[in-house]
Amino acid sequence: MKPRDENKISEIYKATLSLVKATGLAGITMQMVAKEAGIATGTLYIYFKNKEALIMSLFHECVQRSASNTFKNYDPSQPFKIGFQIIWQNILHHRTSRFNESIFIEQCFHSPFVDEDTKLTLKKMFEPLVQLIDRGKSERLIKDIDTFWLIAFMVGTINEIAKRVTYFNKKLTNEVTDLNFQLCWDGIKA
Repeated sequence: MKPRDENKISEIYKATLSLVKATGLAGITMQMVAKEAGIATGTLYIYFKNKEALIMSLFHECVQRSASNTFKNYDPSQPFKIGFQIIWQNILHHRTSRFNESIFIEQCFHSPFVDEDTKLTLKKMFEPLVQLIDRGKSERLIKDIDTFWLIAFMVGTINEIAKRVTYFNKKLTNEVTDLNFQLCWDGIKA
């Protein structure tokens, strides 16, 4: 049996991400992915038995990369605001530099491809963020609001910044990043 070609898988993933951004998750077919990747449809089926297998494989890879990038250089022993800013900036950088992956994850999360068990696994991957927010509340540094809503506010602002950077071709300078972080911080601080 011929070994899997990781470069080909990478091209398949890249094609899938591009198509999902352009047409949405529901609108893509295996034939479209094969054409976009520059391979025969039969070859695509050698790597993935169906669309669901392709989507779930790509989803898991994207989420693992997102979680890894989210907590890069984060140390739970750091003061709360420093840790929060590191995670905030990591998420922003990830969402802007890997925008197609962010769109893909969001669409998958709201699709029938991602079941409750997968969502539970995802929740565990991002548990350090939940713990940090809970710590900020217990230290009375941020508003005592349900952690779910604090994270929704945080990630929602980041998502909107990433969309504006991408769709409106806005430059994300250090100054703009710092200003947006300060807006988010002002929104959650106690």
